[in-house]
Amino acid sequence: MTDTITPLTGKALLQKVKELSHLPRRETAKRCGYYSITKNDQTRVNLTDFYDAVLGAKGVPLDPEGAKDGRGREPTYRVSVHKNGQIVIGATYTQAMGLRPGDEFEIKLGYKHIHLKQVDGDGSKSGEDDAEEAAED
Repeated sequence: MTDTITPLTGKALLQKVKELSHLPRRETAKRCGYYSITKNDQTRVNLTDFYDAVLGAKGVPLDPEGAKDGRGREPTYRVSVHKNGQIVIGATYTQAMGLRPGDEFEIKLGYKHIHLKQVDGDGSKSGEDDAEEAAED
């Protein structure tokens, strides 16, 4: 036997979550409609759907088919230094910026940060002026 449950979404979901804040997460999810009844009359709480709906209601939509790099991984804004001392910026970012092989950058070291500034073919920094550069430091 399968019951048809219409889970809460949007503002109604956020209001209900607020009202039920004293309950455990599983019970809150269930009372918001994020559960199903199995063939054996067992209640199965769908926490993943519940969390996705809460995030969506708060304006943080999750798009599983979104910005992936073609290998099934999603880009992050964290990298680590490899054993050989290099830091690699993935193709996802270079493609997003429209970079091509041979594009050049000026590396500027700061206190605990590195600035990469794209250099145009004539040696000037693209889209940067000296006043803006001085303000960053």
